[in-house]
Amino acid sequence: MLEGQAGPRTLTVVRQDRSLGAARDLEFGLELLTQAKTGRIGPTLRLYRPAPTVAFGQRDTRLPGFDAAARACLDLGFEPLVRKAGGRAAAYHEGTLVVDHIEPHADAIAGSKNRFGFFGELLAQALRSVGVQAAVGEIPGEYCPGEFSVHGINSADPANRVKLVGTAQRVVSGGWLFSSVIVVENSAPIRRVLTDSYAALGLDWDPATAGAANDLVPGLTVEDVQDAVIAAYAGHVSLRDAGFSSYAGVTGEEA
Repeated sequence: MLEGQAGPRTLTVVRQDRSLGAARDLEFGLELLTQAKTGRIGPTLRLYRPAPTVAFGQRDTRLPGFDAAARACLDLGFEPLVRKAGGRAAAYHEGTLVVDHIEPHADAIAGSKNRFGFFGELLAQALRSVGVQAAVGEIPGEYCPGEFSVHGINSADPANRVKLVGTAQRVVSGGWLFSSVIVVENSAPIRRVLTDSYAALGLDWDPATAGAANDLVPGLTVEDVQDAVIAAYAGHVSLRDAGFSSYAGVTGEEA
């Protein structure tokens, strides 16, 4: 049973096999939240590999260097977007896995902070199951810092820790969306775009904290981590699969 939920229920797993585009992927998650809060869909887990994106926080847009940061992203092939959730800029691309967990909930604000700890540990467990030495907690100098970030530890050099998962939550009347981004492959472009965009914003951070799971476990793939995440969920709740087309139709998206 997942944190904050009473009684048995089923979570529908939807694997989105292609990005809808950077902006549309973010919008689609919010549309699914709207469908959940109105009862058109039940508890849903959406997994997909996104297009290259830098998702800025609302505070970033108020900094004098925001326009320059957005241009730096475009120069490196990343689309700059502004997300509704808080935090600072986070970058992701096809080598990452986005996990959107959407739930209808009569009192969605209840337990909202506890969800960060619960899902952080669940994702750390998934990474540990594929060989990553993962733990929950902010590391000094990380990008988009958060108390419940998931980081990986280099077994050959325990002082070397890299951020692997960032999480954000959107709570509305009648439901919540908990979104996690897991960096699995090809960390170099992420490190570069964060370096340039954070410099433009005038924000300090340590580029050594930006990494990917397969920097620590060579050969690890997004598919490996996706399977591990689903297995970790299966330890807490019953799962059923549904095709993306059935959910795309709910929002009018073409499958």
